Amino acid sequence: MDKALQTMINNMPEKTGKSLDQWKVILKKKAFTKHGEAVKYLKLEHGVTHGFANSIVSLSKEEDHIPDDLVANQYKGKESLIPIYDKLINEIKKLGNDIIITPKKGSVSIIRKKQFTLIKPATKSRIDLGLKIKDKDTTDRLENSGPFGTMCTHRVRLTGADQVDKELLAWISEAYDKSV
Repeated sequence: MDKALQTMINNMPEKTGKSLDQWKVILKKKAFTKHGEAVKYLKLEHGVTHGFANSIVSLSKEEDHIPDDLVANQYKGKESLIPIYDKLINEIKKLGNDIIITPKKGSVSIIRKKQFTLIKPATKSRIDLGLKIKDKDTTDRLENSGPFGTMCTHRVRLTGADQVDKELLAWISEAYDKSV
């Protein structure tokens, strides 16, 4: 865990009135399905600032078994895509220990300080990898964000684990570096 995140966790009781473990209990009772709903709840109902709310929700999901279920559900009927997903996650984890992997209902957000990558099983035979790399020209392979809209600046369509190559890993690394 990086020092900034650990400092945030240490300061949580003073700044929010509760420890991370206490917030986790509150969130489990509510059982939110969407990250944003939980963040909004903490902000509106408990007066938690956005930064703390986002961290509380993200850290609550890391220990929960629900994210694994969310990922498993994304790939039902699309099992041939799992090797691509697994290779992406394994390579992304090598970038640093400050990465938060946040599964959602239809995709997996990869966050440093901000989201820099999004993994979405788009069809039964393709994963769309969203990247946030401002001021980067598109190419035949590194397309504009398409259906990701403003969540990402670019998209790469992947149909095989062999496409998680040096070029793609360089783009992911660039997105990671710019997400501070």
